[in-house]
Amino acid sequence: MEWKKSYLDLILVPIGLLSSILYHIWLWQKIRSQPQQTFIGINSAGRRLWVIAMMKENDKKNVLAVQTIRNAIMGSTLMATTSILLCCGLAAMISSTYSIKQPLNDSVYGAHGQFVVAFKYVALLFIYICSFVCYSLSIRFIGQVNFLINVPQGDDNSLVTPDYISNLLEKAFALNIAGNRLFYAGLPIILWIFGPVVVLTGSLSMLPILYNMDIANGQGRKGGIMKEDKVDGKTPMAA
Repeated sequence: MEWKKSYLDLILVPIGLLSSILYHIWLWQKIRSQPQQTFIGINSAGRRLWVIAMMKENDKKNVLAVQTIRNAIMGSTLMATTSILLCCGLAAMISSTYSIKQPLNDSVYGAHGQFVVAFKYVALLFIYICSFVCYSLSIRFIGQVNFLINVPQGDDNSLVTPDYISNLLEKAFALNIAGNRLFYAGLPIILWIFGPVVVLTGSLSMLPILYNMDIANGQGRKGGIMKEDKVDGKTPMAA
């Protein structure tokens, strides 16, 4: 009897999650091998060129650099706040004495026992906590870039180089992307509350959306940002 209630969860939910995992593995390989064909790789190259331009004309563009980095910090802060608010709401729901599964028992397919409902909320809580951690670390690295990007360049300064600052900025945006993808991964899990069928449907529906967000379809070459696959001898990378 239990198998009849939960077999859809055991089959459809892993398929939906696995499709998202396989897509991101493919995307990571694409970024490693052909960064000029992904928006992530093109943006990574653009940020490296931006750091070089800002530090080369530090006296003229120092205010512009600080304002740009401040806007990036504000975006990560907003998403981090949203993630932790969702965590607080989920924690309050888990600890509540009201059983939210009762109105759903007769309206969804799949298992809806006490353990399964608790597992759904704990999985959501874990995902959004990880998203919050990624956003927080991203803010930390961007804050370091904010301090270092206006350091004067000279023979006596061999540590704070444009390459070093570019690497810090890339770590910040890599963590920001990871936080975004974890945030998106929480959406199918939210749909799991209404049954495993909508989890698979939601996961598969997100794939073409993510593909259009990630793949440049030759726009990197046309835009002229990436005339070569490398900037300063390094392949642009972002996780």
